[in-house]
Amino acid sequence: MKKVLVLEDEEAIRAFVVLNLTRAGYDIIEAGTGEQALELYEANPDIDIAVLDVMLPGISGIEVCKKLRATSQKIGIIMLTAKALENDKVEGLMSGADDYVAKPFSPMELIVRVDSLYRRVQLLKGESTATSSEITFGPFRLNTSGRMLTKNGEKIEITQVEYQILKYFMTNAGVAKTREDISSAVWGDAFTGDRHKIVDVNIRRLRMKLEDEPSNPVYIQTVWGFGYRWGDSR
Repeated sequence: MKKVLVLEDEEAIRAFVVLNLTRAGYDIIEAGTGEQALELYEANPDIDIAVLDVMLPGISGIEVCKKLRATSQKIGIIMLTAKALENDKVEGLMSGADDYVAKPFSPMELIVRVDSLYRRVQLLKGESTATSSEITFGPFRLNTSGRMLTKNGEKIEITQVEYQILKYFMTNAGVAKTREDISSAVWGDAFTGDRHKIVDVNIRRLRMKLEDEPSNPVYIQTVWGFGYRWGDSR
């Protein structure tokens, strides 16, 4: 069963989201508060996707996102943000979310984004049963069957989106990629949000995990006026 946790305190919006995702074939678990969402996730650890509103009474959607991500790197997380609040989008992505949908949104937009993220989550689960293989680059070892990254033998926790970005980079080492290239490879062509922002924030998050000096990156290099490149010297 394709399980989705929907956290939204406004009943009308929650009912709208639940109705459309149910019609799309998802099994929905509803929560009206952050505290309830965390309790429901603990009782249902097989949840595949969490759709979290940012603005909530009590524990915010951002805090729920952080707690879910600390528990699992595999769960897919989509934040529902106010269209005008750019900081919510950035904070959500930096907290471990994979994607965001700005309110107001159409049912089709939400379904497309949930479908896309669900496929990526399932793909990565499938990779864990595949024949073991590794991509190596300098101090890094990316195990594509276990979806595990190490640097100098030390494990680095990465989300499934970070894994996909890193795999894309490491299999195209030394090749400059535009933000559109990265976005299409990771989020798909159906993504309708700000491609530059979602790529840039995820690159910032990855640099904080991978680089010795995130402000002076060696591995994820900026190609000014173009995009990014995975370091071209082994």
